[in-house]
Amino acid sequence: MHIEPGIVTGAKIVLSYATAAAAATFTVKTAIATLREQGVGSLLARSAMATAAVFTFFQILPHAPVGVSEVHLILGSSLFLMLGAAPAAIGLALGLLIQGLFFAPFDLPQYGMNVTTLLVPLFGLQMLAKRVIAPGTAYVDLSYRQALALSTAYQGGIVAWVAFWAFYGQGAAALSSVATFGAAYMTVVLIEPLVDLALLAAAKRIRGLEGSGLVTPRLFA
Repeated sequence: MHIEPGIVTGAKIVLSYATAAAAATFTVKTAIATLREQGVGSLLARSAMATAAVFTFFQILPHAPVGVSEVHLILGSSLFLMLGAAPAAIGLALGLLIQGLFFAPFDLPQYGMNVTTLLVPLFGLQMLAKRVIAPGTAYVDLSYRQALALSTAYQGGIVAWVAFWAFYGQGAAALSSVATFGAAYMTVVLIEPLVDLALLAAAKRIRGLEGSGLVTPRLFA
């Protein structure tokens, strides 16, 4: 998902700097907590994996412009469940930045909007997970219903933020484009829970990952 150039321009784009700064602050706070719990090596390794995955999702996997943005298979809930909130957030931010710097420089002015749109739903997903997943449940034991709830929350958050930026920049004139984008993007919800469960099932069979520092401890604990 990338906000198309020209959607938000002029002084209005300053708001995206503020929202991105707030998302970055929360990312740092979450990363510090992860450092204290799992150490710097684990955080760096998982963040690197997340960054590589996000770059692949954005640059290599099929994606198409629809309405005010683009439809991507981001797999945000998969990153969260496998790697944890902080590595997922760092990976989303860095993967998006690398793509902009080296492959899509025309997207850099929209970086604040795009990174906000990716990170705020992720932290909302983190809070939702605490409500829908019992404390004693390992992520590898999630049900399809739980995976669907997490994926829907993340994708719905992305659509909501894209809609916000479009209406903020263009007003009611963006209604048709937002509706088109939202309808197309929510089809991702049909795919992502299945990917989540497939990854979790694979992780359940690879017990050597437990305690390795390469996945979030909650995956097995």
